Amino acid sequence: MIPVNEPLLNGNEKKYLNECIDTGWISSEGPFINKFENAMANYVGRKYAVAVTNGTAALEMAIEALGIGKNDEVIMPSFTIISCAQAIVKAGAKPILVDSEYDTFNMKTSDIEAKITSRTKAIMIVHIYGLPVDINPILELAKKHNLKIIEDAAEMHGQTYNGKMCGSFGDISIFSFYPNKIITTGEGGMVLVNDEVLYEKCKSLRNLCFSSDGDKRFIHENLGWNLRMTNIQAALGVAQLERIDEFISKKRWIGAMYQELLSDIKTINLPIKQKDFAENIYWVFSITLKNEYQKSAKEVMKELGAKGVATRPFFYPMHSQPVFTKMGLFLNEEYSNASKLYEKGFYIPSGMAITEEQIKEVSKIMHEILT
Repeated sequence: MIPVNEPLLNGNEKKYLNECIDTGWISSEGPFINKFENAMANYVGRKYAVAVTNGTAALEMAIEALGIGKNDEVIMPSFTIISCAQAIVKAGAKPILVDSEYDTFNMKTSDIEAKITSRTKAIMIVHIYGLPVDINPILELAKKHNLKIIEDAAEMHGQTYNGKMCGSFGDISIFSFYPNKIITTGEGGMVLVNDEVLYEKCKSLRNLCFSSDGDKRFIHENLGWNLRMTNIQAALGVAQLERIDEFISKKRWIGAMYQELLSDIKTINLPIKQKDFAENIYWVFSITLKNEYQKSAKEVMKELGAKGVATRPFFYPMHSQPVFTKMGLFLNEEYSNASKLYEKGFYIPSGMAITEEQIKEVSKIMHEILT
């Protein structure tokens, strides 16, 4: 089986992990935490970074840090991972959905303003699969309506929008370092901000809101979480970030290989290579089946799996999630592109460790099944 993702861990990962073990710094107090946070902040162009346990935790902390809660509304895409909506719902706020563009998979910026009400507190930008959201129109809306911007750049390590790093926009941004991300810490995430007050709040929330006064350490004025990243995870992150330019180049090489090898398959749509504001980073190589092709993504994925090619489905849209239906959310709402993307879309092996031979084998099998 050719895996859909396999990380590349052949840099300084072992060296830095051994350093953690040899020094005994394996908890969240070790020196690699600050190294990783500072390196990410510098790379992205933010003043401050707070490392946490995963991307979902980063989103929940971002919502709390911005003071979003009961009766507030946050505009976000229906086509995304459940973590985004879950963070809003758990805070007592309400997600307000917009549809996505079918070709880029990203939220339709033209649909946002009509969803703004007196309760709208923020817009959550979520970059999907390889191309960034068209950010400038959203920033203009936020300024016009005095809204906060949360940028979910979980999949966008090293991607840029008009030459500026994704993860550097808005009031607060987040990354994920799950194993399928461009750089990984196994599990892990990060919150990035420019505002010092917001930074201090995030640090406090990450660490159970312990008092900074040593005499009052166990006296708590607020509730937080234990979201601390370990020194071991951060050591992996430091080693991975050292090679991010190499990793981005490989992702684009993988994308270019597939674009060339699969271009003659008439039953599929290949991902857009670039927009005016960005070149595709191909975090994953995403496929949609053409309308006239009768099989569903689920059927094609099953056939590929039987021939040794692992795949993953596209996101199941938020407006159709059973858990939200039971809560009475999004009833009678329809976002046609988000629904269609789930029915027609999947992605193929494109992890960092994939080889040229594996790419060619995937292409060969894709031709057997889809032509």
